[in-house]
Amino acid sequence: MARRDAHPARPAPSPPGTGGPSSGSDGQPGNAFDPWRYRADTAVTDLDLAGYQVEASDGGIGKVDQASHAVNSSYLVVDTGPWFFGRRVMLPAGTVNHVDHNKRKVHVDRSKDQIRAAPEYDETADTDPAYRDRLGGYYSDTYSAIPPGTARKG
Repeated sequence: MARRDAHPARPAPSPPGTGGPSSGSDGQPGNAFDPWRYRADTAVTDLDLAGYQVEASDGGIGKVDQASHAVNSSYLVVDTGPWFFGRRVMLPAGTVNHVDHNKRKVHVDRSKDQIRAAPEYDETADTDPAYRDRLGGYYSDTYSAIPPGTARKG
């Protein structure tokens, strides 16, 4: 018997430059990936998401240490495990698929491997444009490298 997911996976936005004819108020195509903004349908509010569990497309990856809701600059800092086995990574807000406030879980549309391979969080450079460009580029590129919601089994 198939299990019905109360929160079905949302379709991933198209890679940059391939959005449909609709566009947002900022002139960006309606389906374009914007790494630094939460998607309109994610159920993210101004609530502090610190402490929420983070679910990658293929399972749990850690918990939110801190969250930013800054306009055009939103992100999550995720602790991926115990102090010497894990590390902290910054996930741009655009990777958030949806938030389940009842279960205190943030669902992202990246696999655990994609998150583990991400550049490590650098709190001294988190506002540096070059660091943000590199990080935003990494997550934008993962749309074509491994489709969101698809984990490679190895």
